[in-house]
Order: sequence, then structure tokens, then C-alpha cells
Amino acid sequence: MLPSLNSIVSRLRLKQLRLLVALSDHGSLIKAAEEVALTQPGASKALQEIESALGTTLFVRTNRGLEPNDVGHVVIRYARLIQTDLAHLREEMLGILQGHGGRLSLGTIMGAVPLLTDALSRLLEKRQALSVEIVEDTSAQLLQLLDEGRLDLAICRTSISQRPDLYDSVDVRDEQLAVVANKNHPLAKEKKLQLSDLAGFRWVVYSANMPMRLLLEREFHEAGLRFPLYLLETTSAFTTLSLLQRNPTFVALLSTDVAQFCSRFGMTTVLPLTLQSRSEPYQLVTRKGSVLSPAARMLIDELVPHSGQNNTA
Repeated sequence: MLPSLNSIVSRLRLKQLRLLVALSDHGSLIKAAEEVALTQPGASKALQEIESALGTTLFVRTNRGLEPNDVGHVVIRYARLIQTDLAHLREEMLGILQGHGGRLSLGTIMGAVPLLTDALSRLLEKRQALSVEIVEDTSAQLLQLLDEGRLDLAICRTSISQRPDLYDSVDVRDEQLAVVANKNHPLAKEKKLQLSDLAGFRWVVYSANMPMRLLLEREFHEAGLRFPLYLLETTSAFTTLSLLQRNPTFVALLSTDVAQFCSRFGMTTVLPLTLQSRSEPYQLVTRKGSVLSPAARMLIDELVPHSGQNNTA
């Protein structure tokens, strides 16, 4: 039987939570003890106290060292969140005391970069002293960063998660996709193309099982075409653009917003191919029940006017 919440709160200490995170990072009691400035016997005693306070074991010993069990993974995740929330607390306090505007940590998938930067530009006109960190990555990685408390919010998709119920989310925009290439691509001057016209070219694509990749695979399947065998896989917009610049025969699938941005500055051209499938909408995602800073709420209002923080997940 698990101890009561009051019992856990009265017995756990912040340094013990730091030890849990260090054990997860190193898998070694000796290295974890060094990181949190404890002796090895002190760290061993602290771990016993943690497991006693929670009423269950958290780690198993293996030939690779200490590894968290299922409960241990959950406890470590929340230990990281508490540690991160305290760091954010200090940063916001420091910002207020120094007359700054606070700090935001934001995540975005590649296709939503223009959407986020437009909203952020509007926010910065109102909060000029705000410091901002932007992480561009896949939905899977961004959700993990949300889990760890390293992001305040992200524009991504919860559908790739096995636990979408862990997040609050609201649809912010339908994604439309375009096929892009170098301006000197052999088919760049054509008036209309079919997918079969591009089947023989090398594609720059997202990794397997990501929504944009799955959509492209579906397009090939429904057209009765074999999906290309020789791919260039990347989650980086810059890498995609660099590859298209280097080789005029490559093609890639990008969001229409990104494709139009790149074409506007002469980096690529949008090929005249109409895709049949619809992509999933972008979602504005936060950790369920998380307390958002005033700056984060202001950004949400820029992204989803009058949202009232309505949730769809």
C-alpha cells in the first residue's frame, strides 16, 4: 500500500530528488553520489530513505549498474519536473527582480516554424524584455521534453504518443503539404505533375512512423507505386534545404508554409503536384495540469485567439 501524500511530502527532500535524477543519468551510485556531493554510503542511505518514503523499490541491480524499474521511471520523470520547475521559478523571480520580462522555452515541429515565429514576433512587440528558447524537433522528442519540464509548450502532435492523455492540446492550424525541389530540378518548369513523375527521384524525407512520412507512404500506396528504396532521412529543415541546394534532382515534402517561405527567398521551388491525402493539424500542447506563466498564456492567445485554453486531448 502506498503511503499518503502527506507522508511522502513530509519525508522527501529536494536533494533526494536530485539523487534520483543523477542515478537515472549515470546508472552508478558512485557517480550519482559525486554529482550531488554525497559519500557513497550517504547516497545508499538516501536511496533507501526515498524508497521507504514511497513504499516501493525504484531500481534493480544489473550488470550495467542500477536501472529504474517501471515505478522508478515515473518517479524520476516527476523528479525532473520538480527540478525544472524550481529552475524556472528562480529564472522568473530573477527576471522580475531585474526588471526583465521572464523566459519562455518553446518547441515546434519543422512545418509549424512560420506559425510560431509569427505569433512570437507579435508577443515580443508587447514583451520586449522576454527571453525565448526555441527547439525544433520531431513531435516525439518535443513531447519528451515537455514530459521532462524542459519546454513550456510545443506545437506538435500528440497522436504519436502512447499516452496522449498526459497532455492538454488544442488544434491551431490544418497542415497543408507541398513537394519542393531545387529551382533547377528537371521537372521544375512543368505545368502539372503526377506522383509517378517523381517516383524515380531521390526523396528527402522524415524518419519512419512520423506523420509526414506516413502521409507520403500513403500517397505512393494509393497511387499504386512502390515507395522509394533509397531515401535521405532527416528531421532538420536546414539539412533538407542544404541537400536540395546541393543536388537539383532531389525532392522533398514540406509544409506549404515552409515551402512558400523558402520559395519566396529563391531557395527552392514548389513543384506542381497535388497531394490527395490530408495531414493532421498542428496542435498547441502543454503538460496536463501545468501552471503556465503569464508570458506563456500571452503566446497561447497569439496562437489561438480567445482559446480560453480549451483542450482536445
